[in-house]
Amino acid sequence: MPQLVIFDSDGVLVDSEAISNRVLARMLSAEGLPTTLAQARSEYQGLLLADVVAKAQKALGRPLPAGWAESYESARDEAFGADLRAVEGARDAVEGVSAAGRRVCVASQGRLRKIELCLGLTGLRALFAADALFSAESVARGKPHPDLFLHAAAQMGASPAECVVVEDTATGVAAGVAAGMRVLGYAADSDEAALRAAGAEIVWSMRDVPALVAAG
Repeated sequence: MPQLVIFDSDGVLVDSEAISNRVLARMLSAEGLPTTLAQARSEYQGLLLADVVAKAQKALGRPLPAGWAESYESARDEAFGADLRAVEGARDAVEGVSAAGRRVCVASQGRLRKIELCLGLTGLRALFAADALFSAESVARGKPHPDLFLHAAAQMGASPAECVVVEDTATGVAAGVAAGMRVLGYAADSDEAALRAAGAEIVWSMRDVPALVAAG
């Protein structure tokens, strides 16, 4: 039976993907790489920021200016402060899982500072223990490698077989599957076919997560 549910942050708990990718598209376009919101989400969503920079630089054929990544993070965080909201049903999902006696944690590609900021802005931080937030900056390889999810499980004292991952990107699903975990793919604002192909069971509402976890 599942003992630990590992939630991704961006796109699963907080509705951040459109905001961050809108800022990314604007800043890449300003550097001479015309990028729409749809293109930013298709090309860069789910990647580590370092990989975003590397991919953009390859497309540009030159380095981005010194300090570009820091400027992007600053502009993104400012936009979060103005517009960030929790994903509909996210609070119900976490509270429902916890009420059933299962532990919960967060495992995200983003830096720990970003995870704390987003959960704090949306009022979700108190749903997770102080030591239950995990970032890809703490492991050698981010998603789609299994390192982050295996690290989170080990820190929370659960075996991979006891874990359920909730993800919204094919990259994240692939990481969960590679870790030997059951994966729910939240498809309300994602590519259902890509999530399925990566190995996820599809969920359309975060409010359905507790029942799906229990039925697993």
